Amino acid sequence: MRVVKTSIKEWPEDDRPREKLFRQGAQSLSNAELLAILLRSGSARQSALDIAKQLLSEYGGLLQLGTMTTAALSKHHGLGPAKAATMSAAFQLGARFHECLQTNDMPVISGPESAANAYGERLRLLNKEICKVILLNRAHRAFRDFNISVGSISASIVHPREVFKPAVDHLASAIILMHNHPSGELKPSRHDIEVTRTIRQAGEILDIPLLDHIIIGHSGFLSLREQGYME
Repeated sequence: MRVVKTSIKEWPEDDRPREKLFRQGAQSLSNAELLAILLRSGSARQSALDIAKQLLSEYGGLLQLGTMTTAALSKHHGLGPAKAATMSAAFQLGARFHECLQTNDMPVISGPESAANAYGERLRLLNKEICKVILLNRAHRAFRDFNISVGSISASIVHPREVFKPAVDHLASAIILMHNHPSGELKPSRHDIEVTRTIRQAGEILDIPLLDHIIIGHSGFLSLREQGYME
């Protein structure tokens, strides 16, 4: 009868993800092997690598896995709260690391792509809709950002006074709105368009122009200015 070794410690050293990382570097590991290192141990029936492969297969890859809540992950067989928290922390740290690679403390916003690189990664991982206002100085450097709504975008929630209060308080020269679509869909809703037009008009009155409203989805971003909704 063949004995199945579920513990990675029982594997030949060359096959163990952690030892492979030390020898060849993290870039040499597959997504499943990297997740297995985070999990550290498996269950009585599965190794950590088996669980990692199952997670990636069941949820459709890293992007979908990274948007799962800690509570949802902890219900998966072989995880639990501690391992789920480790995975959630790793995904969040990865998103922040990506932002650090793309920006400095006051990134220059030259267009929607630079704004999405600076602020979009963290929004992309969220399973709630968050709208934020990004404050820019005269050189178009982003120096502060504030969340102004959680849950949905509508004219009744994203009111001009909520958007422009931090802009006035911090002497911003211009602003950008940004929000995520947890569904991954990039098409703007009717509320997205209404809010954009309302905030643009208020910005003209206050002489704090709205430069763009950017939607963050799973596969990229959409600029409402580029789509002609700010004419």
